[in-house]
Amino acid sequence: MQWEQLLSLKRQGDTTKRLRKEEDDTRLGFEVDYDRIIFSSTFRSLQDKTQVIPLSKTDFVHTRLTHSLEVSVVGRSLGRLVGKKIIEKHPYLQDIHGFQTNDFGAIVAAAALAHDIGNPPFGHSGEKAIGEYFKIGNGKHYRDQLTDKEWQDLVDFEGNANGFNLLATSRPGIEGGLRLSYATLGAFMKYPKESLPKKPTKAIADKKYGFFQCDKDFFKEVAQELGLIANKTGNNIGYERHPLAYLVEAADDICYTIIDFEDGINLGVISEDFALEYLIKLVKDKVQVQKYKSLTTKEDRVSYLRALAISSLINDAVTVFLDNEEAILAGNYPHALTDQGKYTAQMKDIINLSIENIYQSREVVEKEVIGYRIINTLLDTFCTAYNNKYEGNASNYDKLVLKMLPERFTADKASLYDRLLHISHFVSTLTDGKALLLYNTITGVK
Repeated sequence: MQWEQLLSLKRQGDTTKRLRKEEDDTRLGFEVDYDRIIFSSTFRSLQDKTQVIPLSKTDFVHTRLTHSLEVSVVGRSLGRLVGKKIIEKHPYLQDIHGFQTNDFGAIVAAAALAHDIGNPPFGHSGEKAIGEYFKIGNGKHYRDQLTDKEWQDLVDFEGNANGFNLLATSRPGIEGGLRLSYATLGAFMKYPKESLPKKPTKAIADKKYGFFQCDKDFFKEVAQELGLIANKTGNNIGYERHPLAYLVEAADDICYTIIDFEDGINLGVISEDFALEYLIKLVKDKVQVQKYKSLTTKEDRVSYLRALAISSLINDAVTVFLDNEEAILAGNYPHALTDQGKYTAQMKDIINLSIENIYQSREVVEKEVIGYRIINTLLDTFCTAYNNKYEGNASNYDKLVLKMLPERFTADKASLYDRLLHISHFVSTLTDGKALLLYNTITGVK
């Protein structure tokens, strides 16, 4: 893979080539990507979507929106630090093509901002709830009418693939979705493969999938424009990662590891003593003892350690990336950056503590159970009504239910796969609160 191709400014529908040296630096294309994402309604909905604690009323607990903003900030730092070294190593990128250090930061920041945009309500259990509706719920009777890959898209519903769909899918009057640059879309694509074969290798890029069958043609167009390396055979579609996708993933890994841990301490489900014990291993060379002792509140002390820990992990991820740049460009790097750094063991210790005390806490489990029931009910109600309408046998109840769909989800879809995925998209865009409100309306709960 070549950097000048990987940094493509092309957007869906372009008929002429966009050259970096002809860009207006006051309105750079990669920065426009960030603006388009942050002003989108889909991004705004993240303000009421679960990061860790579903339906939390605590003001300092992170939502998907605050998490995404923080991942974007970390991603920008990662991109700029890497970009500075890449430009120094490959000066032709600047001398001939006009690329700048901050271009890398802008691409990673935009992709990181959107990294959770496709996640359903109620956290990762929301993905599982959608999948299990089709796998073992009332939706399983659709199986015989779909291809293997279409069915896998549904039973293994994936927020990353859903995010690509939300960012890139056309609808009447809006061609190409948000029309992001292909470089940003490439950095967004952490898992550049289709849903089958499932986990064909142990490489990190094959861990999940990154696009639905309805999006495969455009996905291939983006991958080919960027010069990504195809790595699947036969009729299967898959590519090696865009190098900057490693930085987006690292930003996410750093933030959820450290900041979820911070949330757990502030919530009181993890002792502050653990914060000192676990975080000090990441920051022992940076801590100013007098500064730390001068902080009088738990929140300030943990915040200080968190900031230092994130800085250490950023620098470590940059080192791992630069040490392996040639392997990454050759498509021969199967690891996450944070799995190969000097703090890998410490991060795993923190994650294990968070799993035990936060992710599996009674409050989280109880609200995830509620989320399963809500999502199952919404899918069953709307899939039934939507398909009955298409088949011409909608009941009065079905017609009333469909009036609750937002206007952009009322369009007819010809294939069963498109209809089922369409309703799954709708449910995935709901906030936690809106999903609960719809559920209460449907079930008659005040």
